[in-house]
Formats: sequence, C-alpha cells, structure tokens
Amino acid sequence: MIKVSVMYPNAPGARFDHAYYRDRHMPLVKARMGDSCLYYTVDKGLAGGAPGAPATYVAMCHIFCDTVEAFQAGFGPHAEEIMADIPNYTDLTPIIQISEAVVRK
Repeated sequence: MIKVSVMYPNAPGARFDHAYYRDRHMPLVKARMGDSCLYYTVDKGLAGGAPGAPATYVAMCHIFCDTVEAFQAGFGPHAEEIMADIPNYTDLTPIIQISEAVVRK
C-alpha cells in the first residue's frame, strides 16, 4: 500500500479554508479517483513539536492506494481539474510525497 501525502506549509498571512478543503476538495478528489483511492485522511495543523511552536503544516491530506500505478491511473486523468480547484481554498503551494506504508496497526 502507498500513501500520497499532500502537505501545505504553514506561512504567516497565508489563506487556507479548512472547511472547503474537508467538505469539497477532498470529496472531489475521491469522486474522481474512484476505487483507485482506497481512503483518505485530512489533518489540520495545531502546533509544532516545542511548546508554543506553530504547526509546520497548516493542513495535510493522505491518500491511500494499492500502488503508485493505481494512484497515477486514478489521479492522472483528473489532475487538471483537481489542481484547478486549489485556489478555491488556499494560496499555498503544496508539497507532495509518495511513501510506502510499511506498518499499519
């Protein structure tokens, strides 16, 4: 299983609409990807590791798929539409990482 992490760096003055991201953008991603997306999670950054430190990321999502190829097959045909929705909830540029999920408990 792989995990595609999309992370939005926390930056002073940046705009991020968590409700839109949670209620509209991520359901759009799931709808377009269909069964290629096994499930997804959405995180809202609260704090950094040190007391009083801001969160490193204002938000993240994690999309779980069987393989990188499954992700590409599900996301690729809809990438333009999905990416065009980003300005509706943020002015940040996301950081993307694909990882192998090696432990699940």
